[in-house]
Amino acid sequence: MSSLDAAQFAAHAADGGADIDGDPGSAEERHGLLRFATAGSVDDGKSTLVGRLLHDSKSVLADQLDAVERTSQARGLATADLSLLVDGLRAEREQGITIDVAYRYFATPRRSFILADTPGHEQYTRNTVTGASTADLVVILVDARTGVVSQTRRHAAVAALVGVPHLLLAVNKIDLVDFDEDVFDRIAAEFDVYCRELGIGEVTAIPISALHGDNVVTRSERIRWYTGPSVLEHLETVSLDGDPAAEDAGGPAGAQPAADPAGLRFPVQYVIRPRTADLPDYRGYAGRIAAGTVRAGDRVVVLPSGRDTKVTGIDTADGSLPEAGAGDSVVLLLADDVDIARGDLIAGVHDAPPPVTEFTATVAHLADKPLRPGLRALLRYGTTAAPVLVSAIEHRLDIDTLATDAAADALRLNDIGQVRFRLAAPLPVEDFRPGGTVGALLVVDPSDGTTLAAGMAGDRRSALRPRPGGVVQKDGTVTVTPVVVPAARDEDRCPGDRPAAERAAGPANHRGPLTDPDTLSTPGP
Repeated sequence: MSSLDAAQFAAHAADGGADIDGDPGSAEERHGLLRFATAGSVDDGKSTLVGRLLHDSKSVLADQLDAVERTSQARGLATADLSLLVDGLRAEREQGITIDVAYRYFATPRRSFILADTPGHEQYTRNTVTGASTADLVVILVDARTGVVSQTRRHAAVAALVGVPHLLLAVNKIDLVDFDEDVFDRIAAEFDVYCRELGIGEVTAIPISALHGDNVVTRSERIRWYTGPSVLEHLETVSLDGDPAAEDAGGPAGAQPAADPAGLRFPVQYVIRPRTADLPDYRGYAGRIAAGTVRAGDRVVVLPSGRDTKVTGIDTADGSLPEAGAGDSVVLLLADDVDIARGDLIAGVHDAPPPVTEFTATVAHLADKPLRPGLRALLRYGTTAAPVLVSAIEHRLDIDTLATDAAADALRLNDIGQVRFRLAAPLPVEDFRPGGTVGALLVVDPSDGTTLAAGMAGDRRSALRPRPGGVVQKDGTVTVTPVVVPAARDEDRCPGDRPAAERAAGPANHRGPLTDPDTLSTPGP
């Protein structure tokens, strides 16, 4: 086996442990890629919006469209029901709801997209957490007739918890309220206030009719009072480089964020040992770089052992590289024969996370089986699977009021709360970073492999912090307004209700007792 063959095998092995939604490829290939999720209450039109996006952007194959038209005709519908393009489960089609997370991939000349269509029912909040966990932007739909409801607030809070930097409020079915501008403004203002309480840095509101295509892909002639972008135009142009927090502070929109202070995070997925005549001593460590960059000559530390060494080479399926960055699947060659196995972490020597035996995490409970103190489980963190004990339920979060219940004795299906875990052996667990590349974890039932909870290491309540609201003007400056919760009719003074002269200036973004660790060695159900 040649060095290139070994690297190709390694890259294949690394991709085997890739994210479930596919290998996004190298940093250059991911330029322009936007991951976004749709959310909203039941019957707000999420699947119809997604179907309309795919249909009007010419991203639907002819045979798929024919099948949808035949099914629609069989149901007595005059036009094609575009929600059938994404509601793939039989139960979804029969009930007219979304149950599972449906992933769709499409592209326009300006950008590529990975879309997660999530369910609206409260009982499927766990699936909304899944869809939003890797999103750069979340589209939250509301029905123009009902406005902001409990599930709207729940989905916004979930987006804030997982660190989604951008929200798009799509006020759907605007045609059913006669395209009333005041209705749109009141809904946008109410949602803006709530998002500022959550600390969400940027919210854009757009009036749409997903059924008829108004403001979905092209701008509508029937909503002349709205002069902003359509949904697709916003998705194509939203900046992923700007820091909303900086913009809230009065900085220019699209300003470059501060450099990520964290260094290399490289979870080892596979150890490459060809043992061939050509490569008798080749030893490489395959995986995908979760964060940071690595160069030949860098000093690194292997965790949890703490051994430090130097990177001597970076192999890929296409040959050697002088440098690799986050998202790249590579094989690292090290100067010393260090004892490394799958699950170990190779990190930058200057900011390596200290291995811990106890940590807290904010988790969303995903199973019918309650999460209680004393429960033994398996922790999946990075490429590691380790025994873990639930030592305490610190609080349960009320998504509607953002209050915490410290008296909670368990987390049940769809609950979100903070849990303290105890490990049998030290692991380099560190606080969650938005995007899920670092600090994301799963809690698994060892008896049957059921995923009990998905979590984020650390106390994510700090993500729910009030920020000043603001409107992004056409020239890129930000007008910051104080956080004021309006009274009954004070909505007129909020950013969502702008004078006609201001609307003409361009689109606005509404900002708005502990068990001995030895007992964990053979975890039971």
